[in-house]
Amino acid sequence: MSEVADRLAQIRARVAAACARAGRPVESVTLLAVSKLKPSALIREAYEAGQRDFGENYAQELRDKAAELAGLQGLRWHAIGPLQTNKVKYVAKAAHAFHALDRLDVARELSKRRADAPLPCYAEVNIGGEQSKSGLTPDMLGAFLDEVRTLPGLKLEGLMALPPPTENEEQARGFFRQLRELARAQGLAGLSMGTTHDFELAIEEGATLVRVGTAIFGERA
Repeated sequence: MSEVADRLAQIRARVAAACARAGRPVESVTLLAVSKLKPSALIREAYEAGQRDFGENYAQELRDKAAELAGLQGLRWHAIGPLQTNKVKYVAKAAHAFHALDRLDVARELSKRRADAPLPCYAEVNIGGEQSKSGLTPDMLGAFLDEVRTLPGLKLEGLMALPPPTENEEQARGFFRQLRELARAQGLAGLSMGTTHDFELAIEEGATLVRVGTAIFGERA
């Protein structure tokens, strides 16, 4: 077993344990392997170990890896970083889903350029009110989603957030619960939340998709 495969097995076991604690089926959570800045060889290792969903932060890197690994049947690319309108074409063509939707100009351009089935999207919420992070404020969310729902090339799946890092478990849970309640109020089932640091807490609080990179592929240079 390769090192990547071994790490994946450990993460899957932790996902399953978190689901069991929450009384949820393990199938209710999608594990997204965040492969940004990692070579395609490691993605192949993860794929051979059964991983199918991969996350990329940069649109051009997603484009290039999607072309290079086009022969891997069933591989699904998730665009998880902020997106500029001049890079939308790469995501519209290659992505299985987009997890950082927070601008109407980007939404409209994605809708216009999406040629296949509507692109599943998660609206990003700046749940901690951090000036250094992108995302919608909770009070902006309703009007934004109403506009996105009118766009034919997009399908709203849920909400995404990257809460402020904290060692306080209850504080972390509070952020995840807030996102869960915002999604529920909007009639959305998808919750893209939780990373290597806190994905188990996120699952216990309702995450349907968790983003794990370092714990699978190791530290980035």
